[in-house]
Amino acid sequence: MNNNSISEKNEKEKQKRMILNGNLWKVMVDLSWPAIIAMVLYGLNSVLDAAFVGIFVGETALAGVSIAYPLSQISVAFGSLVGVGAGSVLSIALGAKNLETQRKLMGNVNLITIVITVVYMILCLIFSTDLIRIMGGTGEALILGDQFFRITVFGALFWIYGLSGNMIIRAEGRMKTAAVMMGSGLIVNALVSYITMGLMNFGVEGAAWGGNLGMLVYTLVGWIYFAKGHGTFHTKMLSLRWDKEIGTSILRLGMSSLIMSIMSLIQALLVFNALSKYGTISDVAFYGVVFRLFTFLLTPIFGLMRALQPVIGINYGAKQYERVISSYKIFAFTAAVLTLPFWLISIAMPGEILGLMVKDAVFTGSELMYFRIYMAILPALSFIFMAMTLFPSIDKGKPAAMIGIARQLIFYVPVMLLLPKAIGVAGIYYGSLAIDAVIVIWTILLVRKEFGLLRSKDNSQRTTLSGQHLGTELSK
Repeated sequence: MNNNSISEKNEKEKQKRMILNGNLWKVMVDLSWPAIIAMVLYGLNSVLDAAFVGIFVGETALAGVSIAYPLSQISVAFGSLVGVGAGSVLSIALGAKNLETQRKLMGNVNLITIVITVVYMILCLIFSTDLIRIMGGTGEALILGDQFFRITVFGALFWIYGLSGNMIIRAEGRMKTAAVMMGSGLIVNALVSYITMGLMNFGVEGAAWGGNLGMLVYTLVGWIYFAKGHGTFHTKMLSLRWDKEIGTSILRLGMSSLIMSIMSLIQALLVFNALSKYGTISDVAFYGVVFRLFTFLLTPIFGLMRALQPVIGINYGAKQYERVISSYKIFAFTAAVLTLPFWLISIAMPGEILGLMVKDAVFTGSELMYFRIYMAILPALSFIFMAMTLFPSIDKGKPAAMIGIARQLIFYVPVMLLLPKAIGVAGIYYGSLAIDAVIVIWTILLVRKEFGLLRSKDNSQRTTLSGQHLGTELSK
């Protein structure tokens, strides 16, 4: 073993020891800042894409892309399914020192990714126009949305594999490496989108190709990382295998993330159909801008989610349950605090913030009010998103899945069918605020219940160890 290999191995062990034994506030800072920067860049890219479409193509194109955007995120949802599931399996295996699971992980990831990609591409290319129409697309917005969506489907492998690979690297605790990889893809995305739309007048197709090429780069740097053996675990990059226990664990623990994304698609379907029925094309474009800005302002929370996953997973695998509880509290509190400056600016200056997205736009008093209503719950959402990381990381995907399903099917469906019919477009914004407030309270109760179970495990473990120690002393 050469000096470089020894040095890299020592660095990997140092990272793991820090997660298991270091001061949790310091762990949070060390792991979070690169993840937050990466997610802010990711969110900024989404905002820039919409801004480029609004500035270089026009309002109707922005409406079409806004309608298609939730559908284009299905590939991201599948990437999260594989990435969250595999990352949870890996971090628990690292904490438990399970070398067999670590060795077999990527073969299962490769097989699952290929199967999902093939099925996804076939179905979406066949039904793309119908899907855009179901989302509420009509006229020119339908045509432009369909063009955008079909091109993103051609890049599905890179969206799914690039994201899942990066999540696995984060699960190792290597946030800086993952952030650099993500940043390289995002820079390519922004440059290509500007060139194709701003200089070459490719319209919405330019935005789609920019995203695909960015994710191609994202995927390639991930492949190189694993192929050259830079991971904290041994793996064969080109292997394809199905191990029932590992494969089903990946799917089970990643399912909550997929459900959240699919439920968000249902939410978008309901909202855009309500906007198309009770509003105008301007209302559709405006909501698309609000949604992207809202998602961008969530990016500090998303960054902390990525950093929290290995901290909880590795400590849970090592049976350090009190550190699991403390980690959730520290990360959730920090996420809420980090969103406050962005949130305050958006509430204080909604017109200026919205104006960055749409050229020469004049917003009505009602639109500014809608924006403030939609943003009102933002800081409290940190407790939901950290819980969505907590449960899969402690080998419990069910509570996270319950939250995702209940939010959309039990609350969003009836509210979005009834409230806009009663009070028009305003019902979409008021209804969203009320639903999220209820979900925040419910999530906090679920997390408190889980903390009680973890503390019971910890007490039982301490009692067992104490008994073993006493038995050893007596035997002497």
